[in-house]
Amino acid sequence: QVQLVESGGGLVQAGGSLRLSCAASGLTFSRYTMGWFRQGPGKEREFVAALNWRLNKKYYADSVKGRFTISRDAAENTVYLQMNILQLEDTAVYYCALSKTEYISYQTASYGYWGQGTQVTVSS
Repeated sequence: QVQLVESGGGLVQAGGSLRLSCAASGLTFSRYTMGWFRQGPGKEREFVAALNWRLNKKYYADSVKGRFTISRDAAENTVYLQMNILQLEDTAVYYCALSKTEYISYQTASYGYWGQGTQVTVSS
């Protein structure tokens, strides 16, 4: 059974940095996509970044491009989201997600596995 466990959220001042981690376990397949989504107060869950695990190709939402970096540690089955120059509007619960396809989707419905979420709060 696939499990995703996130860590690394917290409170940070605007302009600061945080790194989120998502450890995956129970994987019995080798071709998949890992993604990060977020849901701000009163907002729908939105795509942040995704990574094709086999090809290590990365994709970003326009709102985070140049500030956030998605990466992986294949040996640890862990995906990271390095978040720099954080802004007030980055405040949200951040979710790690896994899709059992290599097709990069920005839609939540394409991801069948989700972590529990980790809160990121950016203060002024």
